[in-house]
Formats: sequence, C-alpha cells, structure tokens
Amino acid sequence: MPPPPRPSAPLVALLLLTVAVGPWASGCRRVVRPDMGQDRTVEAGVPVELGSREEGATAVTWEPGDGTAPVKAARLSHAFARTGSYTVRALHEGEEVGRVQLTVVPRPVLRAVPAAAQTVLWVPRLRGNVEPLVDFYERLIGPENARRSLEEAPLVSLMLRGLSDGAGVVDPEEGFGFFLLPEFDGVVALLGVTEPESAMDAVAGELEDAGHQVIPRDDGTARVVPSDGSSPMLLFEDRGYLYLAVPEDPDATEEGAPVDAQAVATPDVEVARRAVKSFTGPGISEEALLGELRGKVAEGSVYLYSGARPDPLEAGEEEGPVRGFFASLAVRPERVDLDGFLASSRPLLRGASAPASALLEQAALGPFAAAQLSVPPEELAKLAFGSPGSPRRQRTLERWRQQGLDAEPLLKALRGDVAMLVYFDAPAFFRNFIREKRPEPRGTVVVEAGLTSSEEVLRLIDRQLQDTSLRYTTQKLPEGVLYRTRVREQPVELRVTPQRATLLAGELLEGRPRGDVGTALRERFGGEAFGAGHVSVMLDLGQLRADLRAPESVPGVPQGQLEAARAFTGALLEQLTPLDSAFLDFSLAEGGARLKGRMSLRGEREVSR
Repeated sequence: MPPPPRPSAPLVALLLLTVAVGPWASGCRRVVRPDMGQDRTVEAGVPVELGSREEGATAVTWEPGDGTAPVKAARLSHAFARTGSYTVRALHEGEEVGRVQLTVVPRPVLRAVPAAAQTVLWVPRLRGNVEPLVDFYERLIGPENARRSLEEAPLVSLMLRGLSDGAGVVDPEEGFGFFLLPEFDGVVALLGVTEPESAMDAVAGELEDAGHQVIPRDDGTARVVPSDGSSPMLLFEDRGYLYLAVPEDPDATEEGAPVDAQAVATPDVEVARRAVKSFTGPGISEEALLGELRGKVAEGSVYLYSGARPDPLEAGEEEGPVRGFFASLAVRPERVDLDGFLASSRPLLRGASAPASALLEQAALGPFAAAQLSVPPEELAKLAFGSPGSPRRQRTLERWRQQGLDAEPLLKALRGDVAMLVYFDAPAFFRNFIREKRPEPRGTVVVEAGLTSSEEVLRLIDRQLQDTSLRYTTQKLPEGVLYRTRVREQPVELRVTPQRATLLAGELLEGRPRGDVGTALRERFGGEAFGAGHVSVMLDLGQLRADLRAPESVPGVPQGQLEAARAFTGALLEQLTPLDSAFLDFSLAEGGARLKGRMSLRGEREVSR
C-alpha cells in the first residue's frame, strides 16, 4: 500500500491558523472561566473572595444569590449577612460561566475576638442562652431593677430587643460578649449582627436617646461622647460583629487619692479598633490553653476565660504558677451552677493540704451561714505576706515587730483549718423586735481555728487586750484559758486550748440538735466541699426563713404580737430577696484547682426533691 500523501506546508499553516482563531470565528467569542473554587462552608459576615486578581482579567456579572444586587467586576468580595445555602453565579454576556454553592454558618463569637485578648466573657449563642439568664436575673433583683441595669450595659439593649421582637439586625445564632486587650485600658463589647449599617444606626439612636452625643465619621465608625463627661467611646463594625470600645475613665480615681496630672491620659479607642480590624484567622477561638481547659469544665450558657498575664516581680519573689482560668455558668429555672478550673504550671500550695475543721464534725445543726478555710499556714502566709525572704514579707514582719508581735512563731502555731458557723436566734430576735420596735439581728457566731500549740496565740491575745479599753475576765481552765466580755450587749467567749481556739459570740446554743454539719453540707452541695483542703462558704436564707417561721410561742411575748411580728418579718424578707442559698467551693486538683458554685432561688429545694 502506498504511503498517504503528506500535507504541504501551506496546508499545515492554514490548519494551525484555523485552530487559533476558531473561538472567534462566530462573533469573536472568548472562553471566560472565573475562579469560583469548590462548594464550601463560609461564615456569616466574613467576605468571600471569588474571581481573578490578575490585571486585565475579564469582568463578569456576579449574582450572590442572597437578594443583593448583581456586581460587575473581575473579582467579587462579598459577605453574606444571614446563614443559609446560596448559589453564587458568574455571567458573561448573559450566559452563565461559573457557579459555586456556599453554605453560610454563624460566625462563632470567639472567632471575632482577637487572639491577643487577655480576658473574654461571652455567650456563645443568643437564642436559648440569653432568655433563661435574663429570666433568672429578673427574679433575683426584680424586673425593674434588672431592666435598668441591663439597659446601661453596652449593646445589651439592642440584643434583648432583637430577641424579643425579632429585630433583623441582631443574629440570634451568633454570640455576645466582652473582652480585654493588654494594650487598651478599657473593655470592648461585641454583638453578632446581620445588618451592620442598620445595627450601627440602632445603637446610635439608643445612645442618643440616653443623652449621649454620637458623631458619625467618614470611615463608617461613630464617636460616642458620654453625657457624664467621661472618656469618648468608639462604635464600629467588622465582619458581622458590632463593637463598642469603652475606655476606662482616667478621672475615676479613689476619693482622696493623689492625682498625677501628667499621668492622666485618655485611653486610645483606636487601639482597640486596630486590634480588631487587623487580625485574621480564628481569633482567640483556637488559643491552646483555652482548648485545653474546655474539657475540664461543664457546658454552660455563659463562659469566662482569662489567660495569665505576668506581672513584674520584686527581688526574691517567685514567679506565679497560674497559667489561666476558665469557667462556665449553667442556668436552670431555679438555680445557676458555676464550674471553673484554674490551670497552674506546678502544684498550687506546693501540693500541701490542711485538715478539715473539727468544728464541722460536731456542732449545732441548722446554721444559715458557714465557711471553712483549709490551707497550710505557710502557704496562706505567702499569699498574704509574700514568699519567705521577699521584700514584701520583710516589710510585713517588721510592722508586726514594731507592734511587739513575732509573726513567724504564730504562723507555726496554726494548724491550717479555720471554720465559722452562724445561727439565727428567732426567739431573741422577736423579743428585741417587739420591745425596741427595730428588726435587729440576733444569733450566734462560732469561729474555730485548729492549733498545734497555744503559747503564741495566748501571747498575742494578752498583748492585744493590754491596749484595749474592753472590760473582760480571764478564767484558767484545766487545759487552757477562757476569756469573757460583752460587745453591744452580746456575750462573747474566747476559749484557747493546745488543740484549738474557739470564739463564741452571742447566746449559748441551747435546744438545737447537734451533728456532723460538714457531712450535711456535702450531701446538699455535692463533692467534697467543707472537707480537707477545701475553701468553702455557704449562705442559706432558706434556713433563715425557716427559723423565722419556727417559734409558735416566745416567753414574755404576747401571742398576738408574735404572730404579727412573724408575718411582718417574713413578708419583709420575701420582698428583699428571692434568694434561697448561695455556695462557693475552691479545692486543689491535678493540674491546678477547681471552683464550684451555686445560687438557688426559692422553690429550688422543692423542685430538686
């Protein structure tokens, strides 16, 4: 078979020319394919970049798909105000040349806080978190008081109105919070919004209604001059969040404190704005310590995170071991629970512990307040006076020596446990109330400290009594000393033995059953509160109400007057506060220390049963 004929050179050139100009043969059309990327998820308020950055790139018509007007440009930068799924189309000469599906999700509030922030308090999502918080707050202090205080907080009024009437400028799926920056002397509030310009106008209107002056600026921000003459604030928007930088007023000094006129300067609110505008990436949301502590704390409605900021040390001082703190606040209909963790680089208090108080093991039941401090004396002294050999410690010890006291032996005499119990004496209260026509408190306070020896404690007491005009008596006991006096017509006893020092202020506790108060408190609040190594405190207004209701009769008080006094004081206490109880506990844990707390309103005990 003969070989096929080879095309001539002119024919090859003609074919190459046809391929080159083929796309233009029909109306000289050019293929345009803008860079759209893959279908993906983006955050509300954060601009999405589509198209080409190359100089001379062909302009196309962009249809974002969210109801906003089309834009003709080679590149599109567009922020979606609301969550949802959107199809972005690129058109060239009326024909679609590209499309991409974008799923828009809420921008987490921590991704809107600069990574440099030192402390952040935030609500991660408005809907479902703010409503129970506000409800609890209103029940605690009263609706009118709550309304006034909330309206004074930056951006809170706009947030609450957005949740109650569905105002479109607030994004209920995003968050709200406050944060502190090391370089800004003040606080910055932020709130997730869907319509930044409308949100700016709404906040400006509220501020003007409150008497403040709002001055819009060409860069889209607004300067806010408070009506009380304090430092100006700055209102601005960035990537779907509204910010209000509130500087600390330099004139807010303590009364009587000297003021250095040269040192007083207005904090620069632009510092806060630059910190927000300039940061990129995840913000503080992926800070390593924050991620580490999240797993140590229960879920909640409100969170607080604070990273440790090293302070200058005096000569001889040790660098603090604290790395940071993270806590949550969980809201239930009748109570709020606090769960927190303090992270440390080494064992706090050097891992040392003190015993639980012997007072709590056997005492009168039914205190309406209780507290225990179980900390090794030397570790407590470090917190109060400074490390041994440090200048602060030396200054403190010198002041004590000038008063004739040697603090070091006194510290060694302490065992490390101190407890306090407070009881209400209803019969004495009603007798005094009816006689004096004044509701003055009556009851008993018991304070006890464990001792390793009593010599230094007795020396301190005798020294203090020498310099007082207080009239007292001293009685030697087989194993110690008993001091007696009266303060405001109430008897006071101080009993010192080699094992403990016990202060009893008020009438003797007679007729009350006795038992293990510490165990009862642990059963009520859980965990190992009021145990060894714990610092715990409790206030029980429910017990106080029960004590007021208890007396059916009081010797020397007419029955009719007693019933009237009971009704009056009960109603007065109910009106003053709906609080039932409050509790706080601090204890050492692996890697740091744990903080637990609870605040309950009336009715919580019945609900829990």
